Amino acid sequence: MSDPRDASRSGWRRPPARVAVVLALLAGVLAALLATLGGGGGSAQTVHNAASPSPAGLRRIKHIVVVYLENWSFDSLYGRFPGADGLALAASTPKQVDAHGRVYAALPQPLAIAPGNKPTNPAAAENSAIAKRAATRPADARFPAVLANAPFPLFRYVPPQDKIADPGVHFYQEQAEIDGGKMDRFVATGKSGALPLGFYDASTLPLGRLAAQYTLLDHFFHAAYGVSLLNHFWLISAATPRWPNAPDAVRIKLAPDGKRLRDGAVTPDGYLVNTAYSSIGPHPAQTKLDELVPPLRNPTIGDRLSAKGISWAWYSGGWDAARAGHPDPLFQFNHQPFAYFANYAPGTPGAAHLQDVTALDRALASGTLPAVSFVKPDGADNEHPGYANLFAGETQAAALIGRIMHSSAWPSTAIIVTYDENGGFWDHVSPPKLDRWGDGTRVPAIVISPFAKRHFVDHTTYDTTSVLALIEKRFGLQPLSGRDAAAAPLLQAFSFGAAG
Repeated sequence: MSDPRDASRSGWRRPPARVAVVLALLAGVLAALLATLGGGGGSAQTVHNAASPSPAGLRRIKHIVVVYLENWSFDSLYGRFPGADGLALAASTPKQVDAHGRVYAALPQPLAIAPGNKPTNPAAAENSAIAKRAATRPADARFPAVLANAPFPLFRYVPPQDKIADPGVHFYQEQAEIDGGKMDRFVATGKSGALPLGFYDASTLPLGRLAAQYTLLDHFFHAAYGVSLLNHFWLISAATPRWPNAPDAVRIKLAPDGKRLRDGAVTPDGYLVNTAYSSIGPHPAQTKLDELVPPLRNPTIGDRLSAKGISWAWYSGGWDAARAGHPDPLFQFNHQPFAYFANYAPGTPGAAHLQDVTALDRALASGTLPAVSFVKPDGADNEHPGYANLFAGETQAAALIGRIMHSSAWPSTAIIVTYDENGGFWDHVSPPKLDRWGDGTRVPAIVISPFAKRHFVDHTTYDTTSVLALIEKRFGLQPLSGRDAAAAPLLQAFSFGAAG
């Protein structure tokens, strides 16, 4: 197997033109208090990262790098990974059922990519037009007209270098798909045909080969039901933000029985759960001003790090161009969570922490990698179905990891590669039910470090807030909510006896 450090050292970017959490008994006044921070941070649970002692050697980690990719479930990429809880263990999972609860005799043909499937579509139009687009989309002729009611290999029909449609997922939609843990309504609710049950074999792809060398986490769930924006908020704040005075045009309408009459960005009681754009950060030019999210003020991990003088940055592909007013066509406005918060508005001291991904290469070259780095690739390289292909993102992520391995920071670095949410793809493992926000479906996560266990599959239950828990434990930070206070902080993925 080739050494990943031999990967391309060119920048993670296109040429300038394209620029559970552990469920446990309720415990302690501390967790109860923490649960109130940020409003939407969930109920109190057993505290893991604040009270328990750090393992010997954790301080040997000087740099934590989080690479945040897009929209695949665990089974859709790692279902065939040796030693993992994958498709071989899914035989007892219920079959997919239709809208009336009847088992499909066969799955419908996957649908083709929706016209205009770009992340820059205005949020209101995106939230209201999903069903209409699904009704008018043709079938994808690359797939058979009829498929068995079971997981099927996507690579048999579409290589990972080509694009497939975006199954899509929203806050209430994913809860319907999970169906109380039966995981049986991904096809009926997803409106993309059989596509949610398709899978690639990531063990043949660049990140899968790294997972085989280091530690794969096979019970890692995304923290909140639904879309990218909400899960980006959970990555940095462990909470669902409030927008209590949101205009009617962006509010979700529910019938008395709980069925959605109209989708939108904000729940009836004022929580931001679906796609909307920041009023203080870059946003699509055509978005109505009254539908932009006002500055958010609940605490973030950036606030905690800055208060202790710990260096950090959010590195985003295409950020400089977007900030200058000429974003790349595939720039993801809703994948920039800090840009929604008042502390990181243009002109504030916090804004300096939001940087273009090109600055990451400069930091590696100069030996100035921050203690904590979040890395968000541009749209073309984030693996998001519909507008990106899987192989490009895998290749670019592996190249970045190779450059970190070649840098002076590598001997003291832990890299965590994970996905914001499942993107509507099915998984056979029922997620923990923690609170009204999640957990969502299982997603891949890989720990790559000189201190990571080698050739190891970690079966511990984690979620997105476990990343925060690790950062908080390593640097002695107070948790942001009850959820990250309770989260298992990824420690089973490491062995600090010796650097390998």
